[in-house]
Amino acid sequence: MKKILITGYRASELGIFSLKHAGIGIIKKAIQRRLIPLLEEGLEWVVVSGQWGVELWAAEASLELKKTGYPHLQLAVIPPFLEQEEKWGDDKKAYYANVLRGADYVNSVTKTKYDGPWQFKERDKFLLRNTDGLLLVYDEETGGSPRYIKQQAEHFGERQTYPLIVINSFDLASVAEDEQGELPAAEADYDLYPADPGYDDEI
Repeated sequence: MKKILITGYRASELGIFSLKHAGIGIIKKAIQRRLIPLLEEGLEWVVVSGQWGVELWAAEASLELKKTGYPHLQLAVIPPFLEQEEKWGDDKKAYYANVLRGADYVNSVTKTKYDGPWQFKERDKFLLRNTDGLLLVYDEETGGSPRYIKQQAEHFGERQTYPLIVINSFDLASVAEDEQGELPAAEADYDLYPADPGYDDEI
């Protein structure tokens, strides 16, 4: 696998509304744990669309890996449309801009600003066609918006090899236990609680 797509919940679905939320660090660490074996096996690119939530934290986690032992790792940020951060708050815009500065490739799927939900569907089709597998932060029991890309990846995988790697709430709890040593994995307070089952992204 040379190129992996990483996506998952939006921040609001996880109830994360602060850049200082402890859950962000846990999610980043869980993603890094899954990426490192893939990097050892030849992974070259992490691809995200840059939506606010798991994708940007995955991008930041990838940039950290690049600086700490995996300089060959490259990051692509491919949003569905131009200026997807236009309506974000200043702190989110600054975070996004910092990720873009560190990225090796930045380009949008469609060449206009937001025009409708169809752009998210075009994004998903494009990203699946141009990657070799999917790393998804998603909990089957709680559902939420990532189920759409999961279904598409499974359908895509029926026609060709397309591995699907899932990080669920138990995985996050295990990371929390290892990192903080506060609670047993089954009790750690890092379960995923999607708040909005809708498809459209934050814009």
